[in-house]
Amino acid sequence: MKSTSCKIFIFVVLFACSFLAVSCQNHAISQPRVGWEQLPEILGRIKAPVFPDRDFDITEFGAEGDGKTKCTEAFEKAIKACHQAGGGRVVVPDGIFLTGPIHLRSNVCLEVGKGATIWFSDRFEDYLPAVLIRWEGRECYNLSPLIYANGCRNIAVTGTGTLEGQGKNWWSWRKGKGDPYRKSNDQNAKWAQDNVPLTKRVQGKKDFHWCPTFISPVKCQNVLIEGLTIIDGPFWNVHPVYCENVTVRNLTIKNHGPNGDGCNPDSCRDVLIEDCYFDTGDDCIAIKSGRNNDGRRVNIPSENIVVRRCRMKDGHGGVVMGSEMSGGVRNVFVEDCTMDSPNLDRALRIKTNSVRGGFVENVYMRNVSIGQVGDAVLRINFYYGEKDTGRFTPRVRNINMENVTSKKSRYGLLIKAYQRAPVTDIRLKNCSFQNVDKPNVLEGVKNVRFNNVKINDEIFNETIKPGPSRAELR
Repeated sequence: MKSTSCKIFIFVVLFACSFLAVSCQNHAISQPRVGWEQLPEILGRIKAPVFPDRDFDITEFGAEGDGKTKCTEAFEKAIKACHQAGGGRVVVPDGIFLTGPIHLRSNVCLEVGKGATIWFSDRFEDYLPAVLIRWEGRECYNLSPLIYANGCRNIAVTGTGTLEGQGKNWWSWRKGKGDPYRKSNDQNAKWAQDNVPLTKRVQGKKDFHWCPTFISPVKCQNVLIEGLTIIDGPFWNVHPVYCENVTVRNLTIKNHGPNGDGCNPDSCRDVLIEDCYFDTGDDCIAIKSGRNNDGRRVNIPSENIVVRRCRMKDGHGGVVMGSEMSGGVRNVFVEDCTMDSPNLDRALRIKTNSVRGGFVENVYMRNVSIGQVGDAVLRINFYYGEKDTGRFTPRVRNINMENVTSKKSRYGLLIKAYQRAPVTDIRLKNCSFQNVDKPNVLEGVKNVRFNNVKINDEIFNETIKPGPSRAELR
């Protein structure tokens, strides 16, 4: 009897231990990943599309590479044939091919060869009829982007050739008489404010002077843009909108025109931007999610954005969130990048206000080497544009920098937020900012932590509490 009782006791103990072990294991599995732990899972979902081994040479559809003959129809025919065959590559061989807009279809890869240049027309009429786009954060119909797709799956623009946007001609046209560009922007704002139906928001008119974007897939899945040299786009250069699973790789983007942003993921999910070179007249990378009422109406954040091994030269900012971010931005990872130019204003920048609102959360930057920037290494501004004149108070939290070094800047940190909605949880670890001209500005912040942070010749290890005595720390 005693032996039986002992056996029962041992069985109960072993069962309890096994149950606890399984429970602990399940608990560990169920714990959400945070910070850089999320990166492998995100990258595991980002996969470049693969295309059937079929080639459709545009010269076989009537294209002439003489730089004079317009090849718009040849591109259209080749893309249609490729799509109808079940997919493949539309090949652009050596030569200079003049064309209007190129509209991709599902399962089509546009491959631009090493000796090939696609020279896009600068004639307004060539980009009609107007197509659905998001222009500076608001939906409307405007001139077709130079390369466009809507609602497609498995598309790509690849190769080692060149895309020439003839931006200089567009920029002159945009200025016009009496700044029609700005007037039309006000019109678009009014349409969005009044909830005018999209079909009536038509900006594809000559008196509006809105330049088209360069490459803009809209509502697409499985997108690859790789290897190309992109020169002088009329407006933003790479602008995916409402897309998922996007790879932007090994691009060289040169554009010093107005609003010449390099790559702007806009309300996109799972985006990888890697091994790219940016030399721009505006932000190198700007993550967006719609503007004001229209951005809140659509309400799609940009999330899971990975930037790595990129080089930023000139621009307003290296990696930027905003200013059109009313739908929010979360989970941004930046690593192993270099930034260096007296004409690059900031390394990491967040810009918004109480009219645009939105949120930014979970931003991680590590192993970034900065030669010099003209303004600040980290700049967060709640007073951008319309300043504090609205009722949509923005939220920014959990901004992390680790192993970030800079050799020269005006500020290390320049943060101006609202006291009613402070930026919370800013963490800097093992960072070094040298030749900093001015003290940090920390207005409207909460819980700023420095762990082995060197600014000029002083090392900081502390949590900075808000208050006038700590508003400036050097």
